[in-house]
Amino acid sequence: MATNLAAAFWARWVETNPAGLLALSSRNRYLALTLAAGVPVWQYAVIATVRIAAAFVVCHLIGRAYRATALNWFTRYLGMSPEGLDGFQRIYERAKWVVIPFFVGSNIIGVISGVQRTLGRQLVLLLGVGIAIRLTLFWWLARVFEAPLVDFLGWLQRYQWWVVAGSIALVFLVNSRNFRRGTNR
Repeated sequence: MATNLAAAFWARWVETNPAGLLALSSRNRYLALTLAAGVPVWQYAVIATVRIAAAFVVCHLIGRAYRATALNWFTRYLGMSPEGLDGFQRIYERAKWVVIPFFVGSNIIGVISGVQRTLGRQLVLLLGVGIAIRLTLFWWLARVFEAPLVDFLGWLQRYQWWVVAGSIALVFLVNSRNFRRGTNR
C-alpha cells in the first residue's frame, strides 16, 4: 500500500516531502531523486535503511509463516510467472550470500528467505551489507548525475499535476490487471 501511494504521488512529494517519499518507498528512483531534491544525507541514510530493512523483515516473516501460500501470491496477484519464481528459489538456494545483498530491496527474495528459514544473524549481516552498498551507490550516482537530476526535477515541477494524474492512473491499471489475473487462476 505504501509503495502504491509513493508511486501515485511521487511527483508531488519528491520536492515537498522527500523524507516522506523515502518512508513510503525505497525504490531506486526515489533514492536518487530525493537526494537531488535536497534531503539531508543523514535523513536519507536513516529513513532508507529503516524502510528497506522493515520491508525485507516483514516479507521474511510472511515467508516463514505462510511458506508455499506466500509464494503462490506472487504468481497469482503480483504478475510473477511460476518459472520465474522457481528460478529465484534455485538461485537463492545456491548463492544466498550474494542474492540477499544484491536484491536487498526485493520482496520476493525476502519471502524466499523466510520460506528457506534463513537464520536471523545471517539476514542481519547480509541485509546490512546490501543496504550499505545500495545506499552508497545511489548517493554516489546522485552526486555524479546531479545536474540532470536537478533538471528533471525542474521539468517535473512544471508538469507535476499531469505526472501525478498519470501515476495514479498507472497504479490503478497495474493493480487492477494483477488482481484480475489473480482471480482468474
